[in-house]
Amino acid sequence: MARISSLMHMGKQSMSNSQTALQTTSHNVANANTEGYTRQRVEFAAAEPVQSGRHRLGQGAKQAEIKRISSEFLNKQIRNETGKLGWANGKQDSLVRVEQIYNESINKGLNNFLSRFFNAFREFSNNPESQATRALVKESGKVLVGDFHRIDKQLNDIQADIDVQIKAHMAEINGYASGIAKLNEKIHQIEVQGMHANDERDQRDLMLKKLSDLVNIRYAEGDNGNIAVTVGNTAVIVSGNEFNELHASATSGRPGKREGNFDIFFKHGPYSGVEHVITNEIKSGKIGGLLEVRDVVINDLHDRMDHIAYNVAESVNTIHEVGFDRYNKTGTLFFNQLGGQFGAASDIGINQEIANDPGKIAAALQGASPGDNRVANAIAALETKKLLQDGTSTVNDYFNGMVGEFAVLTSKNDTIREHQKNIVSQLNNVRESISGVSLDEEVTDMIKYQKAFDASARLIKTADEMFDTVINLKRL
Repeated sequence: MARISSLMHMGKQSMSNSQTALQTTSHNVANANTEGYTRQRVEFAAAEPVQSGRHRLGQGAKQAEIKRISSEFLNKQIRNETGKLGWANGKQDSLVRVEQIYNESINKGLNNFLSRFFNAFREFSNNPESQATRALVKESGKVLVGDFHRIDKQLNDIQADIDVQIKAHMAEINGYASGIAKLNEKIHQIEVQGMHANDERDQRDLMLKKLSDLVNIRYAEGDNGNIAVTVGNTAVIVSGNEFNELHASATSGRPGKREGNFDIFFKHGPYSGVEHVITNEIKSGKIGGLLEVRDVVINDLHDRMDHIAYNVAESVNTIHEVGFDRYNKTGTLFFNQLGGQFGAASDIGINQEIANDPGKIAAALQGASPGDNRVANAIAALETKKLLQDGTSTVNDYFNGMVGEFAVLTSKNDTIREHQKNIVSQLNNVRESISGVSLDEEVTDMIKYQKAFDASARLIKTADEMFDTVINLKRL
């Protein structure tokens, strides 16, 4: 009788095993298209056998665990490469916007306006007594100044837009940090009972991947299943079930960062009064890419535009102030006096005296000399003189070289971005082959567990019939 009872117990346990396996299979099928989901599988183990005479009789199977089919090494690879892809993506949109500023199919281009400016002085030298050519010089100067201002303002606008994006990403990071902290607590509560928090770990891994897309992170898992997450080198945003927030706000300028652009701050705990600037620690992810464009690429363009504006203004002024205008007066600057190279592209302007009266534009090197055009000729000749880079480059060569270098940078980043997309895609494909849900495989497993359930039910039925036979024998 005991053995028949054992058969019924094994049948019951086997039916329970099949039910668990079928439920897990159904869970896999339902989440086949869920982002970040990892396929789960029921692991079975032989139950402890019992002693019967000289034999040890098996007691069927038991459920050992429900585990995720996952490779942590592969997941770390995906997160690292996702961070590099985020960095390239973060740069690309802003680089394309900067490229439009110098796109001559949209804008005529600063080099075009520089050529018009010097050509205007060339025409002026041909007819230095003409009021019309003086007006042409003034207008070409105003257009040149306007294009310096346009480029400077548009570069500033892109930097301001990058700051807006960075601030928005801070809210995303804080949301992920809060979510990871809550999942840490939930995973600990589940796993301290000896179970696996499979779905919660999937959600946490997905948040880590999305964090990596935004910013460079490091993380480590403790014995209790909790992870600590660090942004950059020092900002511990998650520790156990606690999290700390990042925020961005405008700060004063310093080498490498312009006045008013945002810094990223970290404060350890809600009651800490000390905030740490971690801007320079952000090297990867979309935010790292945005910071590189804002503080390296665009600031370099600002500096180069200031270099052009300052040297053009100083060179023209140096020649112009020794010349004589139509009123036989000297000492007038053509451009306003600049305080230095920094900010020259935004500060450059036509001297107000000349803006009000083009007659004050100088053409002659000697007073009371009608037809003297030596000053006008000297200014026109500046177009081909090597004014920039310590006398090694003309204005047009310098500007065209700058635009060419930027085009190479944009093209290089686009190549890197496409390369990283392929790497991440390949790694995701490998992950899918290991951890993804295959509907064909799940349907096969479903049939297998259904058949096992039917067989277990028949085992119970057989044991029940044996039990009835034994009882009927006693009645006889």
